[in-house]
Amino acid sequence: MKHSIRRNGDLYPTHGIGPVAQWMDINRGNQFDHLVSMATKSRGLNLWAAEHIGRDSAEAKQTYALGDVVTTLIRTKNGQTIQITHDTDSPRPYSRNIVLQGTKGLVRKYPEEKIYIEGKSPNDKWENLDAYRARYDHPLWKGLDQRASGAGHGGMDYIEDFRLVQCLRQGAPMDMDVYDGAAWSAVIMLSEQSIAQRSRSVDFPDFTKGKWAERQPLGIVDAEGRTVALRGA
Repeated sequence: MKHSIRRNGDLYPTHGIGPVAQWMDINRGNQFDHLVSMATKSRGLNLWAAEHIGRDSAEAKQTYALGDVVTTLIRTKNGQTIQITHDTDSPRPYSRNIVLQGTKGLVRKYPEEKIYIEGKSPNDKWENLDAYRARYDHPLWKGLDQRASGAGHGGMDYIEDFRLVQCLRQGAPMDMDVYDGAAWSAVIMLSEQSIAQRSRSVDFPDFTKGKWAERQPLGIVDAEGRTVALRGA
């Protein structure tokens, strides 16, 4: 709540930007270049407090800096754009709205798992992602599916912890390092700066001091930690 009172920006970008950054090889041959952010007015917190705590409560009368919806656009060095939305004060069914758009198709991961590939999918119609899962599902996930059954977030918590311990045991670099954490977290402060300057463009710092251009992208690993290639990839 204290953040919402005094800060207007994307206050929690890391959950959404992390997977996208790895798709786009951020800090490993690519980098965030600049962003612009825009926020709506703030209404949701006051309305909620008035209805649930009382119209005369301190929470209902409080002035909140955080806009109900904050939209951020990031441009990468390699020419991709990323859209992140921070929206915790508006009503809607749970959704992460994950979409990856390329030149030959796009895939939606959540809430519906759909895919469309130009020249393969029925004309102007989504396909179910299950049609591609057996061939392209990540080998780490397939190798740990049974062991991860029943763990938090549909098994994800187990796999994340497993991979962390695997890297430590093998003396291998982490899939996420301090440079990733800095780049993803910087969205918070940079989005605040952009909004405060009428949505002007703000440059990302280069936390790697140029090393991002030399570092290799992450490989696709299996449950044994071996780098593998997907069939047809």
